[in-house]
Amino acid sequence: MLETIFYGLTIGAILYFFSIGLSLTFGTIHIINFAHGMVYALGVYIFIAALKVVDSFILSLIAAVLALVPVAWLIERFIIRRLYGAGLDYAMIATYALLLIGTDVIKMIWGGTPHPVSDPIGKTVSFLGMSIPVYRVVIVLSAVALFGSLRYFFSRSMIGRIVVAALEDPDGVRCLGLDVNRYFSIIFVLGSVLAVLGGVLYAPVATAEPYMGFHILLLAFAVVIVGGMGNLTGTFWAAFLLGLVIAVTGRYYASGAEAMVFVVMAVVLVKDSLISGFRQILGRERA
Repeated sequence: MLETIFYGLTIGAILYFFSIGLSLTFGTIHIINFAHGMVYALGVYIFIAALKVVDSFILSLIAAVLALVPVAWLIERFIIRRLYGAGLDYAMIATYALLLIGTDVIKMIWGGTPHPVSDPIGKTVSFLGMSIPVYRVVIVLSAVALFGSLRYFFSRSMIGRIVVAALEDPDGVRCLGLDVNRYFSIIFVLGSVLAVLGGVLYAPVATAEPYMGFHILLLAFAVVIVGGMGNLTGTFWAAFLLGLVIAVTGRYYASGAEAMVFVVMAVVLVKDSLISGFRQILGRERA
């Protein structure tokens, strides 16, 4: 059971890497970004291509990030920015189209055959009678370090404070003479980089395949909904909670592991709806 729990923490860490960018994107520019899955998958495949050339996990990771930064910037500059203030349906259609295009590009270049990636560390540690891959420990610790770094970035740095203020009142920040779109662009690219990092870290745990962006995107939306749009702390805890839900459910009922994630999401939505309804009723009674 302990091995199952640790596997759940690994899944939760990867979900956090991917979901935090999605959460920040929606929280800042109020756009549902399906293209996040395309960046995630494309980054993994570029990493695999680089790994065959340089035979270094770290250098291949850097190459994947550097290759996807301009892609993310172009997406934000020429597509996402044109959708600011538009309805959610326009953003969903445009970014979903990018996801489909990215998936087809991956299939054209690398084919539809899954690509396994070996564990770059290849060692295990013994803990309470079980063997835990060191690499998975690194993944979990990396997610915790990322959470702490983002908390520091958004509370102490000037860019972070401006973004936090823009989350609450973007028009007020614009009145101060600040170019909010510029800072939103930085956050969009940062979120894309984190998605690539998450994909590369997850590649040795699961096999890379062209539709991997679709798969994690659905789970990430559940994380964002459970944790709260734009909520850094909520996204962190929700990612690990749902990762544990997937692992524990999969231990006893493998085919229902991911379905249970959406059951949890539905419970949270119903709870929020009931609370909102009760507040409205109490507000009317007081009036």
